[in-house]
Amino acid sequence: MMRSQWKRIRYRLEWLGLVLATKLIPLFSRRACYHLARTAGALLSFFDRPRYRIALSNLEVAFGDRFSPRERRKIVRESFQHFARTMVDLLWSSRLTQHNFSRYIEWQNLEEPARSAGPERSFIIACYHYSNFEWLSLAGGFLELKGTIISQEFKNSLLDPIFKKLREQSGHELVPRERGIIRLYKVLRQKGRTALLVDLTVPPAQGAVAIDCFGLKTSVTSAHAWLHEQTGAPIIPAHCEPLPHGRYRIIFHPKIERTAAMTHQQIAQACWDSFEPYVRRNPAPWLWMYKHWRYRPAKPDRPYPFYANFSRRFEDLLQRERADTIEEPKR
Repeated sequence: MMRSQWKRIRYRLEWLGLVLATKLIPLFSRRACYHLARTAGALLSFFDRPRYRIALSNLEVAFGDRFSPRERRKIVRESFQHFARTMVDLLWSSRLTQHNFSRYIEWQNLEEPARSAGPERSFIIACYHYSNFEWLSLAGGFLELKGTIISQEFKNSLLDPIFKKLREQSGHELVPRERGIIRLYKVLRQKGRTALLVDLTVPPAQGAVAIDCFGLKTSVTSAHAWLHEQTGAPIIPAHCEPLPHGRYRIIFHPKIERTAAMTHQQIAQACWDSFEPYVRRNPAPWLWMYKHWRYRPAKPDRPYPFYANFSRRFEDLLQRERADTIEEPKR
Protein backbone atom coordinates (compact mmCIF):
# COMPACT_ATOMS: atom_id res chain seq x y z
CA MET A 1 0.00 0.00 0.00
CA MET A 2 2.78 2.42 0.98
CA ARG A 3 4.72 1.58 -2.19
CA SER A 4 1.67 2.24 -4.37
CA GLN A 5 1.03 5.54 -2.60
CA TRP A 6 4.64 6.64 -3.00
CA LYS A 7 4.52 5.70 -6.68
CA ARG A 8 1.49 7.97 -7.21
CA ILE A 9 3.26 10.81 -5.41
CA ARG A 10 6.42 10.29 -7.46
CA TYR A 11 4.46 10.25 -10.73
CA ARG A 12 2.68 13.45 -9.73
CA LEU A 13 6.00 15.12 -8.90
CA GLU A 14 7.45 14.01 -12.25
CA TRP A 15 4.43 15.50 -14.01
CA LEU A 16 4.79 18.76 -12.09
CA GLY A 17 8.50 18.96 -12.89
CA LEU A 18 7.85 18.39 -16.58
CA VAL A 19 5.09 21.01 -16.67
CA LEU A 20 7.42 23.55 -15.05
CA ALA A 21 10.20 22.65 -17.52
CA THR A 22 7.88 23.20 -20.51
CA LYS A 23 7.09 26.66 -19.13
CA LEU A 24 10.60 27.71 -18.08
CA ILE A 25 12.97 26.27 -20.70
CA PRO A 26 11.35 28.12 -23.66
CA LEU A 27 12.30 31.34 -21.84
CA PHE A 28 16.00 30.47 -22.19
CA SER A 29 18.22 31.54 -25.06
CA ARG A 30 19.65 28.89 -27.36
CA ARG A 31 23.07 29.50 -25.82
CA ALA A 32 21.66 28.94 -22.33
CA CYS A 33 19.93 25.73 -23.47
CA TYR A 34 23.18 24.46 -24.93
CA HIS A 35 25.12 25.02 -21.70
CA LEU A 36 22.29 23.69 -19.55
CA ALA A 37 22.20 20.46 -21.54
CA ARG A 38 25.98 20.02 -21.48
CA THR A 39 26.02 20.45 -17.72
CA ALA A 40 23.03 18.16 -17.18
CA GLY A 41 24.51 15.50 -19.47
CA ALA A 42 27.88 15.58 -17.72
CA LEU A 43 26.20 15.25 -14.32
CA LEU A 44 24.01 12.41 -15.58
CA SER A 45 27.04 10.53 -16.86
CA PHE A 46 28.59 10.85 -13.39
CA PHE A 47 25.54 9.83 -11.35
CA ASP A 48 23.98 7.21 -13.65
CA ARG A 49 26.74 4.65 -13.24
CA PRO A 50 24.80 1.63 -14.59
CA ARG A 51 24.18 3.31 -17.97
CA TYR A 52 27.68 4.78 -17.97
CA ARG A 53 29.08 1.26 -17.62
CA ILE A 54 26.82 0.00 -20.43
CA ALA A 55 28.05 2.77 -22.72
CA LEU A 56 31.71 2.01 -22.02
CA SER A 57 31.14 -1.68 -22.70
CA ASN A 58 29.28 -0.91 -25.95
CA LEU A 59 32.11 1.29 -27.21
CA GLU A 60 34.73 -1.30 -26.34
CA VAL A 61 33.05 -4.15 -28.21
CA ALA A 62 32.06 -1.95 -31.18
CA PHE A 63 35.45 -0.32 -31.77
CA GLY A 64 37.92 -2.66 -30.11
CA ASP A 65 41.18 -0.85 -29.38
CA ARG A 66 40.51 2.09 -31.73
CA PHE A 67 39.93 4.30 -28.68
CA SER A 68 41.91 4.43 -25.46
CA PRO A 69 40.04 4.10 -22.13
CA ARG A 70 40.33 7.88 -21.71
CA GLU A 71 38.88 8.50 -25.17
CA ARG A 72 36.01 6.10 -24.47
CA ARG A 73 35.16 7.95 -21.26
CA LYS A 74 35.11 11.24 -23.19
CA ILE A 75 32.80 9.80 -25.88
CA VAL A 76 30.45 8.41 -23.23
CA ARG A 77 30.23 11.76 -21.46
CA GLU A 78 29.50 13.47 -24.79
CA SER A 79 26.86 10.85 -25.60
CA PHE A 80 25.03 11.71 -22.38
CA GLN A 81 25.34 15.39 -23.27
CA HIS A 82 23.88 14.86 -26.75
CA PHE A 83 20.91 13.04 -25.25
CA ALA A 84 20.43 15.83 -22.71
CA ARG A 85 20.51 18.35 -25.56
CA THR A 86 17.82 16.39 -27.36
CA MET A 87 15.52 16.49 -24.32
CA VAL A 88 16.20 20.15 -23.46
CA ASP A 89 15.65 21.15 -27.09
CA LEU A 90 12.38 19.23 -27.24
CA LEU A 91 11.17 21.18 -24.19
CA TRP A 92 12.35 24.42 -25.86
CA SER A 93 10.75 23.54 -29.19
CA SER A 94 7.47 25.36 -28.55
CA ARG A 95 9.45 28.36 -29.85
CA LEU A 96 10.01 26.65 -33.21
CA THR A 97 7.68 27.72 -36.00
CA GLN A 98 7.29 27.21 -39.72
CA HIS A 99 8.99 30.57 -40.22
CA ASN A 100 11.98 30.33 -37.88
CA PHE A 101 12.96 26.65 -37.69
CA SER A 102 15.50 27.01 -40.52
CA ARG A 103 17.59 29.27 -38.27
CA TYR A 104 18.34 26.24 -36.14
CA ILE A 105 17.99 23.29 -38.53
CA GLU A 106 19.41 22.88 -42.01
CA TRP A 107 18.98 19.91 -44.31
CA GLN A 108 20.78 17.90 -46.94
CA ASN A 109 19.33 15.81 -49.81
CA LEU A 110 15.77 17.02 -49.19
CA GLU A 111 15.06 16.18 -52.81
CA GLU A 112 15.44 12.46 -51.99
CA PRO A 113 11.92 11.99 -50.53
CA ALA A 114 10.36 13.75 -53.54
CA ARG A 115 12.50 11.84 -56.05
CA SER A 116 11.89 8.46 -54.44
CA ALA A 117 8.24 8.77 -53.43
CA GLY A 118 6.67 10.16 -56.59
CA PRO A 119 3.75 12.58 -56.72
CA GLU A 120 1.97 11.03 -53.72
CA ARG A 121 5.10 11.58 -51.56
CA SER A 122 4.27 8.43 -49.61
CA PHE A 123 7.31 6.96 -47.90
CA ILE A 124 8.79 5.41 -44.76
CA ILE A 125 11.59 7.27 -42.98
CA ALA A 126 13.96 4.93 -41.14
CA CYS A 127 15.72 6.98 -38.47
CA TYR A 128 18.07 6.48 -35.56
CA HIS A 129 18.80 7.66 -32.01
CA TYR A 130 21.61 9.89 -33.17
CA SER A 131 21.98 13.51 -32.09
CA ASN A 132 18.63 15.35 -31.98
CA PHE A 133 16.24 12.70 -33.30
CA GLU A 134 13.32 14.68 -31.81
CA TRP A 135 14.11 17.71 -33.96
CA LEU A 136 14.53 15.46 -37.00
CA SER A 137 10.86 14.60 -36.59
CA LEU A 138 9.79 18.19 -35.95
CA ALA A 139 11.79 19.43 -38.93
CA GLY A 140 10.06 16.86 -41.15
CA GLY A 141 6.72 18.36 -40.23
CA PHE A 142 7.89 21.90 -40.92
CA LEU A 143 9.30 20.72 -44.28
CA GLU A 144 5.81 19.51 -45.26
CA LEU A 145 6.75 15.87 -44.71
CA LYS A 146 4.07 15.33 -42.08
CA GLY A 147 3.26 11.77 -41.15
CA THR A 148 1.80 9.32 -38.64
CA ILE A 149 4.20 8.09 -35.96
CA ILE A 150 3.88 5.43 -33.26
CA SER A 151 4.17 6.91 -29.78
CA GLN A 152 6.26 5.25 -27.07
CA GLU A 153 4.24 5.43 -23.87
CA PHE A 154 5.87 6.28 -20.53
CA LYS A 155 5.48 4.21 -17.39
CA ASN A 156 4.10 7.43 -15.92
CA SER A 157 1.05 7.99 -18.15
CA LEU A 158 0.71 11.55 -16.84
CA LEU A 159 3.68 12.49 -19.04
CA ASP A 160 2.23 11.15 -22.30
CA PRO A 161 -0.06 14.10 -23.18
CA ILE A 162 2.76 16.61 -22.65
CA PHE A 163 5.21 14.79 -24.92
CA LYS A 164 2.46 14.11 -27.47
CA LYS A 165 1.73 17.83 -27.72
CA LEU A 166 5.42 18.69 -28.15
CA ARG A 167 5.94 16.02 -30.83
CA GLU A 168 2.82 16.89 -32.81
CA GLN A 169 3.39 20.64 -32.99
CA SER A 170 4.82 20.60 -36.53
CA GLY A 171 1.87 18.60 -37.90
CA HIS A 172 2.58 14.93 -37.22
CA GLU A 173 -0.04 12.60 -35.75
CA LEU A 174 1.08 10.29 -32.94
CA VAL A 175 -0.77 7.01 -32.44
CA PRO A 176 -0.57 4.46 -29.59
CA ARG A 177 1.80 1.53 -29.87
CA GLU A 178 -1.03 -1.00 -29.54
CA ARG A 179 -2.04 -2.00 -33.08
CA GLY A 180 0.18 0.82 -34.26
CA ILE A 181 1.70 -1.11 -37.17
CA ILE A 182 -1.77 -1.84 -38.57
CA ARG A 183 -2.55 1.86 -38.32
CA LEU A 184 0.64 2.70 -40.22
CA TYR A 185 -0.22 0.12 -42.86
CA LYS A 186 -3.58 1.83 -43.44
CA VAL A 187 -1.91 5.25 -43.57
CA LEU A 188 0.60 4.11 -46.19
CA ARG A 189 -2.09 2.40 -48.25
CA GLN A 190 -3.83 5.78 -48.37
CA LYS A 191 -0.57 7.38 -49.62
CA GLY A 192 0.40 8.80 -46.25
CA ARG A 193 3.84 8.87 -44.60
CA THR A 194 5.46 7.52 -41.48
CA ALA A 195 8.79 7.37 -39.66
CA LEU A 196 10.21 4.65 -37.42
CA LEU A 197 13.23 4.49 -35.15
CA VAL A 198 14.94 1.29 -36.27
CA ASP A 199 18.05 1.00 -34.09
CA LEU A 200 16.58 -0.31 -30.83
CA THR A 201 16.72 -3.90 -29.62
CA VAL A 202 13.51 -5.90 -30.13
CA PRO A 203 12.84 -9.31 -28.52
CA PRO A 204 13.37 -12.05 -31.15
CA ALA A 205 9.76 -13.22 -30.84
CA GLN A 206 8.33 -9.77 -31.70
CA GLY A 207 8.78 -9.61 -35.46
CA ALA A 208 12.52 -9.06 -35.20
CA VAL A 209 15.37 -9.71 -37.60
CA ALA A 210 19.05 -10.12 -36.75
CA ILE A 211 21.48 -7.68 -38.33
CA ASP A 212 25.20 -7.01 -38.09
CA CYS A 213 25.77 -3.84 -36.07
CA PHE A 214 29.49 -3.01 -35.81
CA GLY A 215 30.07 -6.66 -36.70
CA LEU A 216 27.97 -7.91 -33.79
CA LYS A 217 24.58 -9.56 -34.17
CA THR A 218 21.61 -7.70 -32.74
CA SER A 219 17.84 -8.09 -32.89
CA VAL A 220 15.95 -5.14 -34.39
CA THR A 221 12.50 -4.40 -35.77
CA SER A 222 11.45 -5.49 -39.24
CA ALA A 223 8.35 -3.26 -39.20
CA HIS A 224 9.71 -0.90 -41.88
CA ALA A 225 10.54 -3.85 -44.15
CA TRP A 226 7.07 -5.38 -43.66
CA LEU A 227 5.32 -2.06 -44.31
CA HIS A 228 7.37 -1.56 -47.46
CA GLU A 229 6.56 -5.07 -48.67
CA GLN A 230 2.83 -4.60 -48.05
CA THR A 231 2.44 -1.06 -49.43
CA GLY A 232 5.32 -0.42 -51.81
CA ALA A 233 6.19 2.81 -49.99
CA PRO A 234 9.95 3.42 -50.39
CA ILE A 235 12.23 3.38 -47.36
CA ILE A 236 14.44 6.46 -46.95
CA PRO A 237 16.93 6.41 -44.05
CA ALA A 238 17.60 9.76 -42.36
CA HIS A 239 19.52 11.04 -39.40
CA CYS A 240 20.29 14.27 -37.57
CA GLU A 241 23.80 15.47 -36.84
CA PRO A 242 24.99 18.26 -34.54
CA LEU A 243 26.46 21.51 -35.80
CA PRO A 244 28.25 24.27 -33.88
CA HIS A 245 26.32 26.76 -31.75
CA GLY A 246 23.43 24.42 -30.97
CA ARG A 247 22.31 23.95 -34.60
CA TYR A 248 21.59 20.71 -36.46
CA ARG A 249 21.62 19.22 -39.95
CA ILE A 250 19.04 16.68 -41.16
CA ILE A 251 20.50 14.27 -43.74
CA PHE A 252 18.24 12.21 -45.99
CA HIS A 253 20.01 9.13 -47.36
CA PRO A 254 19.30 7.54 -50.76
CA LYS A 255 16.29 5.24 -50.65
CA ILE A 256 16.89 1.53 -50.19
CA GLU A 257 17.10 0.11 -53.72
CA ARG A 258 16.32 -3.29 -55.26
CA THR A 259 14.14 -4.40 -52.37
CA ALA A 260 12.00 -6.76 -54.45
CA ALA A 261 14.68 -9.45 -54.21
CA MET A 262 15.51 -8.75 -50.56
CA THR A 263 14.32 -10.40 -47.36
CA HIS A 264 13.14 -8.36 -44.38
CA GLN A 265 16.52 -9.00 -42.78
CA GLN A 266 18.39 -7.70 -45.82
CA ILE A 267 16.27 -4.56 -45.93
CA ALA A 268 16.89 -3.88 -42.24
CA GLN A 269 20.60 -4.52 -42.78
CA ALA A 270 20.70 -2.11 -45.73
CA CYS A 271 19.12 0.60 -43.57
CA TRP A 272 21.70 0.11 -40.86
CA ASP A 273 24.57 -0.02 -43.39
CA SER A 274 23.59 3.41 -44.71
CA PHE A 275 23.92 4.84 -41.20
CA GLU A 276 26.84 3.04 -39.53
CA PRO A 277 29.57 4.98 -41.41
CA TYR A 278 28.31 8.20 -39.83
CA VAL A 279 28.59 6.69 -36.34
CA ARG A 280 32.08 5.43 -37.09
CA ARG A 281 33.16 8.93 -38.13
CA ASN A 282 31.55 10.62 -35.10
CA PRO A 283 30.49 8.12 -32.41
CA ALA A 284 29.45 10.47 -29.59
CA PRO A 285 25.95 11.50 -30.78
CA TRP A 286 24.66 7.90 -30.82
CA LEU A 287 22.80 6.51 -27.79
CA TRP A 288 25.65 4.42 -26.41
CA MET A 289 24.10 4.04 -22.95
CA TYR A 290 21.33 1.84 -24.42
CA LYS A 291 21.59 -1.98 -24.43
CA HIS A 292 22.03 -2.44 -28.18
CA TRP A 293 23.25 -6.04 -27.87
CA ARG A 294 20.97 -7.72 -25.33
CA TYR A 295 21.31 -11.14 -26.97
CA ARG A 296 24.45 -12.97 -28.01
CA PRO A 297 24.90 -16.04 -30.22
CA ALA A 298 25.70 -19.41 -28.71
CA LYS A 299 29.26 -19.27 -30.10
CA PRO A 300 30.17 -15.63 -30.71
CA ASP A 301 33.40 -15.00 -32.60
CA ARG A 302 33.87 -11.65 -30.83
CA PRO A 303 33.29 -10.37 -27.30
CA TYR A 304 29.82 -9.01 -26.54
CA PRO A 305 28.94 -6.44 -23.85
CA PHE A 306 28.81 -7.71 -20.26
CA TYR A 307 24.99 -7.43 -20.16
CA ALA A 308 24.40 -9.64 -23.24
CA ASN A 309 22.86 -13.05 -22.56
CA PHE A 310 22.32 -16.17 -24.60
CA SER A 311 18.76 -16.50 -25.91
CA ARG A 312 17.42 -19.65 -27.51
CA ARG A 313 14.93 -17.63 -29.55
CA PHE A 314 17.70 -15.34 -30.79
CA GLU A 315 19.80 -18.35 -31.71
CA ASP A 316 16.83 -19.85 -33.60
CA LEU A 317 16.42 -16.52 -35.42
CA LEU A 318 20.08 -16.58 -36.45
CA GLN A 319 19.79 -20.18 -37.64
CA ARG A 320 16.72 -19.40 -39.76
CA GLU A 321 18.43 -16.43 -41.36
CA ARG A 322 21.55 -18.46 -42.09
CA ALA A 323 19.35 -21.09 -43.77
CA ASP A 324 17.62 -18.37 -45.83
CA THR A 325 21.01 -17.03 -46.94
CA ILE A 326 22.12 -20.47 -48.10
CA GLU A 327 18.80 -21.09 -49.85
CA GLU A 328 18.71 -17.74 -51.64
CA PRO A 329 21.27 -18.51 -54.40
CA LYS A 330 19.38 -21.70 -55.29
CA ARG A 331 16.13 -19.86 -56.13
